[in-house]
Amino acid sequence: MPMQDLIRLLKDGKSRSVGMIAAELGMSVEQVQRDIEFLEQNGIIRRIEFSMCGDCSGCSGSSSGEDRKTCPGCTPEGGFKNMGVMWEIV
Repeated sequence: MPMQDLIRLLKDGKSRSVGMIAAELGMSVEQVQRDIEFLEQNGIIRRIEFSMCGDCSGCSGSSSGEDRKTCPGCTPEGGFKNMGVMWEIV
């Protein structure tokens, strides 16, 4: 049942840390990490990578995202480092 609860939680599209997921589900961080790894390896979920917009004149760098610099208008307050992680159901 915990794996189904995890999948249901990930479906809502909210950004969370693994610690937040563990607290919401009443599981250990280690168990959540194992379950997420299992789901990713089996193609059930996919981690969503945050990237720069690339659509404004303030961003520069290659289109593949390598060595990209993000303009202040595209960076969330506090930067990307403070954001949780998002997964999508495949």
